[in-house]
Amino acid sequence: MDSAALTSIAATGFTVAFFHAAIPTHWLPFVLVARARGWSRAKTLAVTFCAGLGHVGVTSLLGLVVAWFSFELDARVGAAFPWIAAGLLGAMGAFYFWRQWRGLGICHHAVPGGQHHADEHCGHEEEGGNAHWEEELKDSALVSAQTGDRAAIGGLFVMLTLSPCEGFLPIYGLGAKFGWQGFAVLSAILAVGALAAMLLLTWLALRGLAKVRLKIFERYEAGLLGALFVVLAVLVVALER
Repeated sequence: MDSAALTSIAATGFTVAFFHAAIPTHWLPFVLVARARGWSRAKTLAVTFCAGLGHVGVTSLLGLVVAWFSFELDARVGAAFPWIAAGLLGAMGAFYFWRQWRGLGICHHAVPGGQHHADEHCGHEEEGGNAHWEEELKDSALVSAQTGDRAAIGGLFVMLTLSPCEGFLPIYGLGAKFGWQGFAVLSAILAVGALAAMLLLTWLALRGLAKVRLKIFERYEAGLLGALFVVLAVLVVALER
């Protein structure tokens, strides 16, 4: 594989990172907490950015492990590596399709006091628009008047940091052919894509412009990620040939 392959992998990685960060779990809590606590727009965006850095940082650390394993595998199997990678991508795509078919999705977010997983509420519009999130946050320390801003900011940071972008990890594996330079490029792509989506949608929501029904992405995230991985597997095989 050559630079054309890296470009394709990077483009797919950006799509995965941006799409994953566009689901409401990555920006709506910041908007709701900011409104409840009376934060300015600048402060809300700054908190979102810092939490996004934690999200990207943990994902990159996990990606470091994936990249190292991929380097070792590439050194052992050589020319067979792209075919193995394509097979693993196809398997990942099938797994996500299966989760979507079973209605499991990969909807997840951490809130103080517990971990929320996909259920019948994820991805559905409810009366009032944000009712599902408001219900989960109403008893949280994030919006409590007895909790200081520092604690609330820390809670938001932990909430997002403990929810890494697992969909991006296979992308790191594909960069093994390009060594640590490929890892650095993909980490930068992850940061740009995720932070751009989070900041853009937070800003739009704060201005009252984010009325598009993005919750549908949350509901069908697993199926769409599955489609991306299958397409990437086909690209890897095509570029190798």
